[in-house]
Amino acid sequence: MSTTAGAFIAGGIAACGAVTATHPFETVKIRMQLQGELQSKGHQPHHYRGPIHGVSVIVRNEGIRGIYRGIGCAYVYQVLLNGCRLGFYEPMRNALTTTIFKDGKTQSLGVNMFCGAGSGIIGAAAGSPFFLIKTRLQSFSPFLPVGTQHRYKNAVDGMRQIYRAEGIRGLYRGVGAAMIRTGFGSSVQLPTYFFAKRRLVKHLGMEEGAPLHLASSTASGFVVCVFMHPPDTIMSRMYNQNGNLYKGVFDCLAKTIRTEGFFAIYKGFLPHLARILPHTILTLSLAEQTNKLMRKLEARILPTPEPEDRLT
Repeated sequence: MSTTAGAFIAGGIAACGAVTATHPFETVKIRMQLQGELQSKGHQPHHYRGPIHGVSVIVRNEGIRGIYRGIGCAYVYQVLLNGCRLGFYEPMRNALTTTIFKDGKTQSLGVNMFCGAGSGIIGAAAGSPFFLIKTRLQSFSPFLPVGTQHRYKNAVDGMRQIYRAEGIRGLYRGVGAAMIRTGFGSSVQLPTYFFAKRRLVKHLGMEEGAPLHLASSTASGFVVCVFMHPPDTIMSRMYNQNGNLYKGVFDCLAKTIRTEGFFAIYKGFLPHLARILPHTILTLSLAEQTNKLMRKLEARILPTPEPEDRLT
């Protein structure tokens, strides 16, 4: 494993590569989560009906630029989130297992999930303002608007407008929902990935390489999507709200289910899955490669410890 700084950089680079490919589905997912917000069944619009339909509708009406709204903020957020998640996970896990089991190599599902959630929550808190702006940029449409519409020229203008109107507190609106959402996802992402990897090696005899990384990442991505989507829907709505439509996470959850039904919290699940599967596969597979590059780079740059003088 690279140093914490090396793993942070490797995780950020891997995530940026992944988000470039999957950002269009993220845009569709957010718009599907917001369409019909707090409207009773039978009165909800269906402008975006699924991942492929949503992408085609946006590209037809807004061009490629429309489907890639907020990509700059997405890069910054991914560097902070996945840098923290992949950079802090192993040091936290090693320290905790060493303390509890006296051996850092011991694998404990409980410890792994706790460290996955903890590292993800740190990243979510660090990147929350950028995810807020990204959500508002992606939800805006001059042709088929859904949810509250925020007219920002770009990410910097969005930050300026929010700070001017609400101060620092406005930039961190919905951070609680973001931490819950990312805690859910992170608590299962890396533990599931490493669990699947060990089982595939043990039971199917797979060897280290791209096929093993691909299979492990696919299993991890599906589990993450199932666990993370309900809080993801709540987070999208809280980030995009104007004023105080929702008092908090549980108020948003209650209003959504009461008005739109239980399955409203799974709106946009298919585009989320279409985004998160390749995103998880690319992030974790690229992270394996970028970590190797970082280890080689660190071996050249960082001084190797001098061997202790032998006792004479």
